[in-house]
Amino acid sequence: MNINALLDDQSIFIPLDSTDKNAIISSMIDGLVLSGSVSSKEDYMNAVLTRENTGSTGIGFGVAIPHGKSAGVSKPGLAFAKLSAPADWQSLDGEPVKVVFMIAVPEAAAGNEHLQILIALSRKLIDSEFREKLMAVEQPDQLKSLLATI
Repeated sequence: MNINALLDDQSIFIPLDSTDKNAIISSMIDGLVLSGSVSSKEDYMNAVLTRENTGSTGIGFGVAIPHGKSAGVSKPGLAFAKLSAPADWQSLDGEPVKVVFMIAVPEAAAGNEHLQILIALSRKLIDSEFREKLMAVEQPDQLKSLLATI
């Protein structure tokens, strides 16, 4: 899977200056709107927040992966944020989040594309060396080089 094909420079935030979960989500969706992946911020925001209400997408290790399928998504997209300060995300390990990946998938998409993206990311995030490199990213090009290994 080519994760980088889903990324656009307009949906990469290094750093993102917010510690409020909903504000972080909103800013990342703005990037996905600018990249052309999201056609309706309101519809996609509702899908992401509905998903958050079913259980935290803070997977641990300082990482959150909010996601949603929505009619407000015109094409699959990925956003990334390295937070300037850790944010509470009610993560599974109780630790604050430092980096966030957001996955946007059209509601009408056949299959479970968002799950494939989630699985590909999760496999790499288990690796402590990969996470260390991810936490050290300071430029979009560094992020893309790192994600090229997925």
